[in-house]
Amino acid sequence: MDYRDITWDLLSDYDVDSLVVILDEIDKLENEDLLRSLSRARESGKSNTFIGVICISNKIEYRERLNERVDSSLQDNELVFDPYGATQLRAILENRKDAFKPGVLSDEVIPKTAALAAREHGDARKAVETFYEAGRLAEKNGDGQVTEAHVDEAITQAEVNRFHRLVSGQTPHVKYILRALAALTASEEKKQFRTAKIYDLYTTIATQEGSDPLSHDRVRRLLKEQAFLGITESEHTGGGDREGSYLVHRLMRDPDIVFNALNADRGP
Repeated sequence: MDYRDITWDLLSDYDVDSLVVILDEIDKLENEDLLRSLSRARESGKSNTFIGVICISNKIEYRERLNERVDSSLQDNELVFDPYGATQLRAILENRKDAFKPGVLSDEVIPKTAALAAREHGDARKAVETFYEAGRLAEKNGDGQVTEAHVDEAITQAEVNRFHRLVSGQTPHVKYILRALAALTASEEKKQFRTAKIYDLYTTIATQEGSDPLSHDRVRRLLKEQAFLGITESEHTGGGDREGSYLVHRLMRDPDIVFNALNADRGP
């Protein structure tokens, strides 16, 4: 059963004049079938209910990827919310400090976590994750108090954890490709690499892992899929009359973050 089936079941079970569907992280949908069905439900005779859709995404450019007909039928109003500021993030973290025993948090932890989060991304969820990770690291080390040093370490570890969650469900070959791109990024001054260069190192890594390498075309397609997820960035560029146009790829994470996440995914 997919989201469309669930929606039609709800409409058949409940006689309502209107329905609002909220889709968080809309950019994670594999295709536009759900949006197409919802936006044209009355037009197609699928339902007499007025259906509104709230689509939430951190990717501002998501609408630019939509099919023109889907974008038109949505008749959308776009709202852009500014990132949280340091004061707002501090208030959010203050409401979470009851997760710690009295006296465990040093006075600098919440202000520093909020300030760093506001400077880098303004994301409350990431700030809370850093806050949690700092406490976990202090507990793991047997320290009696959570300090600024734990916050510094937690920022890196939280990023590793987020990337690990992102790639843990990926196929082994996608992980080989990301490892190859991370290795190239760490070892060379330039940060963009042609598919062929990534493919050469990928084949070496796949062979070392005891796997038969995928085709060059398949690796190129997988790299473009990672760009859609925000892990990499891919763009066409010109190499002059002799080389023509070709695709280059750039890793959107620090190589150490990628290595740590991929190594954690291997397990002990």
